[in-house]
Amino acid sequence: MKLQSTYNPRKIYDFKDAVLLGTPFEGGLFVPVTFPVMEKSFYNDLSSLSFKEISFCIADKIIGDEFEKSTLLSIIENAFDFDLVLKPLYDGFNILELYHGPTLAFKDFGARFMAGILSNLSKGNKKETIVLAATSGDTGSAVASSLHNKEGIKVVLLYPSGKVSPIQEKQLTTFGGNVVALEIKGSFDDCQRMVKEAFADNTVRVKLNLTSANSINIARLIPQSFYYHYAKSRLTGNKNKVVFSVPTGNMGNLTGGLFALKMGLEFDQIIAAVNSNNVISNYIKTGIFKAEKSIKTYSNAMDVGNPSNLERVLSMYNFDHNEIQKIIFSESFTDKQTLECMEELYSRYNYVADPHTAVGFLAALHHKTYHLKDKTDYIILSTAHPSKFSDIIEKTTIPSPEVPSRLKSCMDKEKKSILLNPDYEMLKELLLSL
Repeated sequence: MKLQSTYNPRKIYDFKDAVLLGTPFEGGLFVPVTFPVMEKSFYNDLSSLSFKEISFCIADKIIGDEFEKSTLLSIIENAFDFDLVLKPLYDGFNILELYHGPTLAFKDFGARFMAGILSNLSKGNKKETIVLAATSGDTGSAVASSLHNKEGIKVVLLYPSGKVSPIQEKQLTTFGGNVVALEIKGSFDDCQRMVKEAFADNTVRVKLNLTSANSINIARLIPQSFYYHYAKSRLTGNKNKVVFSVPTGNMGNLTGGLFALKMGLEFDQIIAAVNSNNVISNYIKTGIFKAEKSIKTYSNAMDVGNPSNLERVLSMYNFDHNEIQKIIFSESFTDKQTLECMEELYSRYNYVADPHTAVGFLAALHHKTYHLKDKTDYIILSTAHPSKFSDIIEKTTIPSPEVPSRLKSCMDKEKKSILLNPDYEMLKELLLSL
């Protein structure tokens, strides 16, 4: 797969170069020049393949010309050593649980695949690779977990002070070793801006072997297309329409679904489910995008006022709002609605959902009101284990979920972070001192 910058389609990059660069030198984000399309025989056999087999087939099609098959297979075997579960709920609504990995969040899929790719590409490098990433909660711990103590790699994470859950903060600040946590006195958008400024600073990029682990890195997005294929293949053999509902912040998970669509997976629409940070839903409805200062909500991973991957989506659809609106439906919901939905899911179906999953479920319900005559199967992407949001669940009558042992283990560890103002020059000074 060849890639180009959203800023300059004339310059073409190999996948390996795109992963190591993180973002193009000329600015923008990497997008495929063309999307490889999977063979019809692959889709005919999809239901008989395991998740790892599906993942290998897609990865081989996309980047198999740059990696040995044995290397790709090893990366996938090591990355996806945990389950994903499609759980039917009722009346065509299904929950795709993506939180059974090491850090109990869907980010484990992208982070662990990217770590395998990056480790393979970094072998033998004399210069240490600096992985720089902003996180609104789950990205940080997933990236840190996947790259912790990897030889030749240092991880620098920026997270907004006081705007991630207590458990999320413990997860991303207790690794130590080659992982440095920077606690930014601002919002996720400030963290993301500072990361972008670092990649736009060629002085820093020349001196440091800098790459990113956010969804701005193309290696994070590719594996996020795998589970869309898997989920649809596990529906119970009917021919209903299929709609995915995706809790959405920086739009990486949603973009992974659009990658799957471009590669040949057939589904009818994808829902960008958002909280009160509603810049995406406003754009989908009006065709006008206006970045806003993000506000804090109970679904903190979606507290994004200027989503990076919108740039990719616009590029993929040639900035044609009508085409984007055909495939993406979007609606926003308040914290009050989120808590009510969490209560409803538990009281009616004995299902404990984290606040992000609740927003995804609300958006699917809202979508159904516009398609009452259609027989539709909804797949709601559940992005995080509910125990990571015990402080939010305490605001409801839902019993506190059991905390998995791998999450408990970090709670007694010492938090180690460096407090910084949202000032790029301070970040630059720190990076150059590493």
